[in-house]
Amino acid sequence: MKQLIAANWKMNGMPGWADKVGQLARADVSDAAELLICPPAPLIGALCEAAKGTSVAIGAQDCSPDEAGAHTGETDAELIAALGARYVIVGHSERRAGGETDAVIKAKAERAIACGLRPIVCVGESLDVREAGDASAVVVKQLCASMPEGGDYDIAYEPIWAIGTGRVAEIADIAEMHAAIRKAVGPGPRILYGGSVKPGNAQDILATPEVGGALVGGASLEMDSFASIARHAVEQS
Repeated sequence: MKQLIAANWKMNGMPGWADKVGQLARADVSDAAELLICPPAPLIGALCEAAKGTSVAIGAQDCSPDEAGAHTGETDAELIAALGARYVIVGHSERRAGGETDAVIKAKAERAIACGLRPIVCVGESLDVREAGDASAVVVKQLCASMPEGGDYDIAYEPIWAIGTGRVAEIADIAEMHAAIRKAVGPGPRILYGGSVKPGNAQDILATPEVGGALVGGASLEMDSFASIARHAVEQS
């Protein structure tokens, strides 16, 4: 199975950024990895149009757990799929910090699957939890309460203290956490690593056992940088 190299653009982007899809496609790294860009919601349609005929998949950064209706400001998973997107990120730590519970994240993942999307369920621990030696237990508990029952999905492990900070977990710690997650969920989902992934550290991270790809933040905003990360992807059995 190819590793998934996913770009989370967060709240970055303008209409002209649709051109970045072509830039990434021309970088010719699709043989090494499955490529995914998750832009802000208003850009999903334009990027899906730009991605037609390429190997680049488009996804959303979040979705509502509810069906379409009186939910001001929310985005329905069915609409996301209708635009041509294939994935949706749920449970990112920046969403959890705003009060999203495991139960809400599970409902979002199940709604996404029902609409034909593949959710990427995010989990991760704080620095206090890591330093207390409870990281694996806390993350596995969080995941088991957040993951959907049935359907295809992927997982992204992102230590909260490493997101956007420039700090990266030690390779041994990444391997230990990914092994614990794999033991908990069994075969099937890819387990991505996220947390300040850059071209300079991607090779070691992506070569780590049970790492099924990367969820990339700041380094995904420029396609040369993002493609450099994707070139380090490895085929997995």
